[in-house]
Amino acid sequence: MSTARSEFTATGGAGQDEEGYELTSVGGDWDDLAQEAIEHSDERIVVNMGPQHPSTHGVLRLVLELDAETVTDARVGIGYLHTGIEKNMEYRSWTQGVTFCTRMDYLTPLFQEAAYCLAIEKLLGITDQVPERANVIRVLMMELNRIGSHLVCTGTGGMELGATTVMEFGFRERERILRFFEAVTGLRMNHAYIRPGGVIQDVPAEAIRDLRAELPDLRRGIHELELLINEQPILKGRMENVGYLDLTGCMALGVTGPMLRATGYPYDLRKAEPYCGYETYDFEVATWDTSDAYGRLRLRFTEMWESLKIVEQCLDRLEATPGPVMVDDKKIAWPAQLAIGGDGMGNSLEHIREIMGESMESLIHHFKLVTEGFRVPAGQAYQAVESPKGELGCHLVSMGGTRPHRAHFRDPGFNNLQSVAAMCEGAQVAEVIVAVASVDPVLGGVDR
Repeated sequence: MSTARSEFTATGGAGQDEEGYELTSVGGDWDDLAQEAIEHSDERIVVNMGPQHPSTHGVLRLVLELDAETVTDARVGIGYLHTGIEKNMEYRSWTQGVTFCTRMDYLTPLFQEAAYCLAIEKLLGITDQVPERANVIRVLMMELNRIGSHLVCTGTGGMELGATTVMEFGFRERERILRFFEAVTGLRMNHAYIRPGGVIQDVPAEAIRDLRAELPDLRRGIHELELLINEQPILKGRMENVGYLDLTGCMALGVTGPMLRATGYPYDLRKAEPYCGYETYDFEVATWDTSDAYGRLRLRFTEMWESLKIVEQCLDRLEATPGPVMVDDKKIAWPAQLAIGGDGMGNSLEHIREIMGESMESLIHHFKLVTEGFRVPAGQAYQAVESPKGELGCHLVSMGGTRPHRAHFRDPGFNNLQSVAAMCEGAQVAEVIVAVASVDPVLGGVDR
């Protein structure tokens, strides 16, 4: 977001409003700020932090105005990682769109897939037709993804404070989750696993067994992280009363997720507007009451423990709930039958044998479904899920075709980053890094 100013010019002529004033919007950026700093060099200094600063979560740029070490003004510059994902989705089928949105926030891919597919299912009117087992798998994968995202936030946040051991511990525990993701989806990230109507394939029985065996070690590792940092006096000195943003500020800026719940407000979409059957799981909404960076850290640990409770319930349900993982309607259920083989993930050998050598009708159906895709009735839908960073929303508009007319995502990091100025003005330069780390933005999701 660059600085901008508006100029009113009374010139009287065509193209002006009825009062005879012409409004000209003039953008301003680094050159303007630098020139102003030169003119007022005895009063202030402007520091350009980024867009490749090692302590930012992606390609983020901060323009700081300083009075000695005190930040008097902070501007957030985004857009350096813009990939045009939303526009690209308009030129791909509904199913192919999953492979785009999963790449936005690369630490929370399964949440973007879930929001997108739930919105499609609303438009198709098949929300209640999604098999129970598919919903359980979705919840399982999302909660594991939540833990993994929080571990990255905690680990990189520690690294930014100079505690490299915290990052090593955090990434060690996240690796356990990524191994499970790879066993189920064939990939460690950017899975495209959740699809309209369910998920692309069932969780292998051996993967469930391995995850159960891994959970005690995961719990032990998270607890080690807590023992390492929760009451560490240096860390508390760096984080307490830093990045302060109270409930009023959160509500004014549209801030959600851990930042909002760290003010004591227990707003969580899993409870407020349940989806995928979350209303049937036993868990609590974590809150803290300090409204600062330290409170957000502690809250994320509590959320990891609550997610582990949900994961245990999901594993029990998977063992007790056999069945399909995709809707019965074969005009929607694509890809048809995926399996993980020695050379990676693809159509099962049985399905290939059918479409290539046994049934011409199956081959025609597969070809049409893969190349053209299914049609979605005209209309629009909005679906929000509770991602590790806050409310992640997907707004889809269909014109009745085989691809979206418009796909737009509300990434929580985009809204949460608006709070940087409010949290950092009046703080020290070193505290800016702590405040940004507590927001936990991922610029892939912010810029899209």
